[in-house]
Amino acid sequence: MKAIPTISKYMSTSPHSIGPAQSLATAHKLFRDHEIRHLPVLDGGRLVGLLTTRDVTLVESFESLDTNETKVEDVMATSVYTTSPDAALDEVCDHMAQHKYGSAVVVQNNHVVGIFTTVDICRATAELLRTRLKS
Repeated sequence: MKAIPTISKYMSTSPHSIGPAQSLATAHKLFRDHEIRHLPVLDGGRLVGLLTTRDVTLVESFESLDTNETKVEDVMATSVYTTSPDAALDEVCDHMAQHKYGSAVVVQNNHVVGIFTTVDICRATAELLRTRLKS
């Protein structure tokens, strides 16, 4: 039986990030320009939160909100699922499914080294189906 791969094989390395004092307008531009849905929020290189397109879309629906004035720290989630790059793929996927997380921020030595999202799970599943289940 083959060993279960780690998420380092499938995670997106060097993810884009944003600072907590940045505006939602800046975050929205990053999401759009890089076609991403998750931004780790870093303060001095330390992970302090996570901002998603879903968060921004929800807040932008408030008519009184000015995205140029509203800061990332006012909207970001501060409870972030983190894991190490050597975590087993099945365990991370199970945890994400159980808690309905859209991503896991990958941290090593207190530094963000990647992000593992539902899109990465789809890529991993496709590869594993092609390589491990072919007769």
